[in-house]
Amino acid sequence: MAAEIERKYLVLDDSWRDHASKGAAFCQGYLLARKNRFMRVRIIDTARAVVTVKFRTGRLRREEFEYEIPYADALEMIDYATGVLNKTRYEVVHCGHIWEVDVYGGVNDGLVLAEIELADESDRPPLPPWLGPEVTGNAAYSNRTLATLARRDVDRRRTVSTLQLVR
Repeated sequence: MAAEIERKYLVLDDSWRDHASKGAAFCQGYLLARKNRFMRVRIIDTARAVVTVKFRTGRLRREEFEYEIPYADALEMIDYATGVLNKTRYEVVHCGHIWEVDVYGGVNDGLVLAEIELADESDRPPLPPWLGPEVTGNAAYSNRTLATLARRDVDRRRTVSTLQLVR
């Protein structure tokens, strides 16, 4: 088990890209999701996969269990997800701290968020100039919520397509 302590921010502009690593493509599906716990499957660069279970134990803290799984299993598990999202993750180093910048696709296209993992909840790393407001703890910006919105959009499009066929 590993503790995850992180803060999340909106990103104001693209100036972070000048210092970013090569991006990694994520397809992430939520298998179980409750207020203080969830289980997700993540496919990374269509090459490897992990399953993660997290339990919220504080405002910023989660206990995290993550395991590599066979890629073929992850492809099957995605079909059972209650919500799926796609994003590309980049790493940006600022003042000795690693920021993860997520650029979302699909129904969340245009959303860019940055996260930083901390050693302690009281840590206050220097903030890069490209950061906007902090959204830590704001459910509207949780990956689980964003994935659920993506699922609702797919379900809505299926319903609209079905209605159009019926006419």
